[in-house]
Amino acid sequence: MRKLRNIALLLVAFFATLIISLCLLYNYCIGSVDSKNDKTILVEIKEGNTSSDIAHILKEKELIRNEIVFKIYLKINGINDLKAGYFELNQSMDVKSITEKIRKGDTVSPNAITILFKEGLNMRGIAKTISENTNNTIDNVFEVLNDKEYIDSLIENYWFLTDEIKHPNVYYPLEGYLFPNTYTFEDKNVSVKEIFKKMLDEMDMRLSKYKTDIDNSNYSVHELITLASIAELEGITIEDRKDIIGVFLNRIKKSMKLDSDVTTYYALKVDMGERDLSDKEFNTYNAYNTRGPNMNGKIPVGPVSNPSKDAIESAIYPNSHNYEYFVADKNRKVYFTKTINEHDKKVNELKKAGLWIEW
Repeated sequence: MRKLRNIALLLVAFFATLIISLCLLYNYCIGSVDSKNDKTILVEIKEGNTSSDIAHILKEKELIRNEIVFKIYLKINGINDLKAGYFELNQSMDVKSITEKIRKGDTVSPNAITILFKEGLNMRGIAKTISENTNNTIDNVFEVLNDKEYIDSLIENYWFLTDEIKHPNVYYPLEGYLFPNTYTFEDKNVSVKEIFKKMLDEMDMRLSKYKTDIDNSNYSVHELITLASIAELEGITIEDRKDIIGVFLNRIKKSMKLDSDVTTYYALKVDMGERDLSDKEFNTYNAYNTRGPNMNGKIPVGPVSNPSKDAIESAIYPNSHNYEYFVADKNRKVYFTKTINEHDKKVNELKKAGLWIEW
């Protein structure tokens, strides 16, 4: 009798463990594939596609974890009315969000286009990307940027755009504020203003969560975005960027130049890697060039790229330390030092090791 009771208890424990494990697996499989990745993926579901077809399409696009579990989810929830069309989805969406969007028929045009604006692109790069993917020319983009009434209307509509973007020395008023991401548009006839609106709306959504901390900062939103735009190009990891911003703030406090090469390249409208700059170019005054004269303790007049979320966070929440110098090697590993002697020593070490960057 006792033996039978023990067997029964073992069976109960086994099935209880099995049920709990299956429930955990199910919940895992209906969750988002990557909660931090909200880059748009365009998905086509055709008329007549079965639940198996749709599950296969979503799995191929890496939007769900498991086809069988997806079909089980549809069965459990009595979902049999998924619509056909083109849908904007992303990996941060869970199965519930994906199915709700498809059920609602929240579609985009069959002629829809997706455009990837890479992190760290400057306005010239954005204009080139727009011209390559739409019926707009590079000149069309700059015509819009030179429309003063249009820029004024944007300042009225977006809290983070201020009169600082209209400074006479600023090259492009929206530089830094067009959030890098993958966007979907109706077709290639999309206007430049429609593209800018979508990117500015995205920046608004991203930046608004930090508004209180930005308002409490010692720096304006324009200055923070400018610092973020430099850190975007100087470092790769968020920790490196936070340390880089920390270096800049330490130098500003001591009325030192930021001495960032990327600002000099931007000032000259030369792309990084295009060519080496001369000493004369580095030492020429420009409101962007932090290596030039009269730039002690100053932040450039405006952003030099369109920074990522990580770079923006780095500017708002920088690391506090005593470093005043940094240098990156050809593999973009960043080294931080406290004195000019330590900095020069590190530069010499990189040169001897063949890690010094040469264009």
